[in-house]
Amino acid sequence: MASKTPLIGLSLDQLTDIARQGGMPRFVGKQLADWLYAKKVTEFDQMLNISKKNREWLATYYTVGRTAPAQARRSQDGTVKYLFDFGHGRRVESVYIPDRDRATLCVSSQVGCRMNCYFCATGRGGFHGNLTAAEIIDQILSIPPAPEPGQAPMTELTNVVFMGMGEPLDNMEALLPVIEILTAPWGLAWSPKRITVSTVGKLSTLKELLEKTQVHVALSVHSAEAAQRESMMPVQKAWPVRDVMKLLKGYDFAHQRRLSLEYIMWRNVNDDLAHADMLARLIDGIPCRVNLIPFHSIPGVELTPSSEEKMIIFRNYLNSKGIISTIRASRGQDIEAACGMLAGGAKAKK
Repeated sequence: MASKTPLIGLSLDQLTDIARQGGMPRFVGKQLADWLYAKKVTEFDQMLNISKKNREWLATYYTVGRTAPAQARRSQDGTVKYLFDFGHGRRVESVYIPDRDRATLCVSSQVGCRMNCYFCATGRGGFHGNLTAAEIIDQILSIPPAPEPGQAPMTELTNVVFMGMGEPLDNMEALLPVIEILTAPWGLAWSPKRITVSTVGKLSTLKELLEKTQVHVALSVHSAEAAQRESMMPVQKAWPVRDVMKLLKGYDFAHQRRLSLEYIMWRNVNDDLAHADMLARLIDGIPCRVNLIPFHSIPGVELTPSSEEKMIIFRNYLNSKGIISTIRASRGQDIEAACGMLAGGAKAKK
C-alpha cells in the first residue's frame, strides 16, 4: 500500500480541497489548518470539532505527518540540538537556542547540502536530498516538546532562522510553502520579522524570495575577495558575491526587512584590516549589519579560529565606517550545534 500523504505542509486551499474530496463542507479545511498549525495536534482523534466519520476518512488516506525528534542533546549553555529521522537514512538536525526572552530555532531545509563549502560539516557530508514542506514545518511544530515530568517548560519559539543543514534557496518548492504557513492568518500568523532565511547567494532564486516574501535575509559572505571566496565557496563562480550585492541593492533594507552579512573569521586568512576594508567597499552603503562569527573547527578542515583581539579590531573598523557589526556568541559548540557543525548525526568527510 502506498504511504499516506501528510497534511502538515499543506496550504489552506489544499486542505480545503481534501475536505471537499471527502464530502465535507469547505469550512473543514479551515478547521484542519487550525488543528494542524495553531493547536499542533499529532493525531486525527484530537480534532474534536470534526465528526468521527470524517476523521476516520482522513485517517484512511492521510496522516497528520508529525515526527517527534529521535534524539536531543543539551549544551551547557542551554542550547538543545534535535535529531529528526525521516526514514530511509534521511536525518537532519535542528537547534533550539534560548536567549533571555527569545527562543530561536535553527531549521534544516535539506539532507546535506549541494554548495560544498570547504569549512562546513554539512557540505562536506554531501547532498542527500531536499526536505519536503511537511518535514521542514514538522521541525518547527515539534519544538519545543512538552517538558518531562518535573522539568520546567521551555520557552515557545519567538524566531525561526533557516540556517541549519542545506541551502534554503536550493529548495524553494518547500521553503515558500513553509514561509506561507508561518505567516498566514490560517497558519501560525507570525510576522515575517520573526523569520530569517540564510543563503550563499543563489541568484536564480534569491530574487523570487525577495519578491514573494518579506522575511529577513542573511547572506553568507566570509570573504569579499573573489578568488579567496571561490576557493572556500565554489558557488562564488556561479553567483559572484558582487552580483548578489548588486541585486540586494534594489530592495529596501532600511525599514522593516533586515539584511545581515555572515562572516566567519579564520586566523591569518580573512581577518585583517585589508579584508575589513574590502568588506566595507563590497557593502557600499547598503543598509545591513555584519555578524562576525567565530570559526568552529571540524574534522579535515585546516583552518583555525581568528583571535578575539582580531575580531574586535575588525568589528571596530566596520563600525567606524558606519556599518553595524557585532561578534556572534558561540552557542552549543560542546554538542556540535554551533555554526557550520551540523551533520545530521553523520561524520563530515576527512
